[in-house]
Amino acid sequence: MWEDCTLPRPRGGRDEGGQAPSPAPRVTGWGEGGWLPLLTPGRGESEAVSFRSVTLPTDHAPARIPLIGRDDPAPFVVLEEHGAAPALIVCDHASRAFPRALDRLGLPELGSWQHIAWDIGAGELARGLSHALDAPAVLAGYSRLVVDCNRSPDDPEAFRTESDGWDIPGNRGLSALDRRIRLGSFFDPYHECIDAMLQGFRTREVVPLLVAVHSFSPRLGSLDAADRPWHVGVLWDQDENNARRLLAHLRAEKGLVVGDNQPYSGRHPANYTIDHHARAKRLPHVCIEVRQDLIDSPGGVERWVRLLARALRPMLERGARPRSSGS
Repeated sequence: MWEDCTLPRPRGGRDEGGQAPSPAPRVTGWGEGGWLPLLTPGRGESEAVSFRSVTLPTDHAPARIPLIGRDDPAPFVVLEEHGAAPALIVCDHASRAFPRALDRLGLPELGSWQHIAWDIGAGELARGLSHALDAPAVLAGYSRLVVDCNRSPDDPEAFRTESDGWDIPGNRGLSALDRRIRLGSFFDPYHECIDAMLQGFRTREVVPLLVAVHSFSPRLGSLDAADRPWHVGVLWDQDENNARRLLAHLRAEKGLVVGDNQPYSGRHPANYTIDHHARAKRLPHVCIEVRQDLIDSPGGVERWVRLLARALRPMLERGARPRSSGS
């Protein structure tokens, strides 16, 4: 099991106004009986994590067979927990990590660096936006191939056996118990953390904008496949108002090719995080896809952090609102 972890965070905190850096991000940890709160040094004395204790659903795995070892990363990362912005940034495919117990699912090392394993650059983009906007963020801690946190647990693609020509042998022949153990170890903690952060906004009577950050490959499949011309896409279904506001801000940037429900559609049923956390609660939300070759370097990430922060700040200052029923 892992414990006493210190999570990475952008340096500097709220330095623009000369204020002291905000406390280090804090998470829950894995104990013998399940998820336990950790103590993290903060303002003077240590204080307990604000997240509520997580109880795994009864139809998912018992905590007695954890897949996360002592030297494995946490199943989620929290940044800027006490950020002042009325927004929560989430990144379902931020990591290419695999727990040692799953032996990279039999995938070669090269495959684990490909877009099939994670959204290249999306994790760093989410981290940068969290810092630039002073907004809390929750990032998934493991590869989408372990379990896709943006798919419903009963979706066959939650545990893919093949992706863009790569075979995933460790996902073949999974039993119902195997799936429940994966869900209980990786999927549930991530989504429980998002729930806990949103509960914090409700307690403060703040309506947050949920910002989902993803990236897409320049082309899908063989080298002969057609290039995707979009630099960035805004995916939407129910919350057209905020999607249109973001699209307008992005289209005002000179030279950008902006996709409206491109290269994917927000109306696709496989969009679990937005559907479960935002649509079901009628929270305002946007889903952003940035082309991976534009954010595969520190310079590219920095450019897109600035660009997206410029687009999102006016929405947060004016107050994002969900669609009214019947509109």
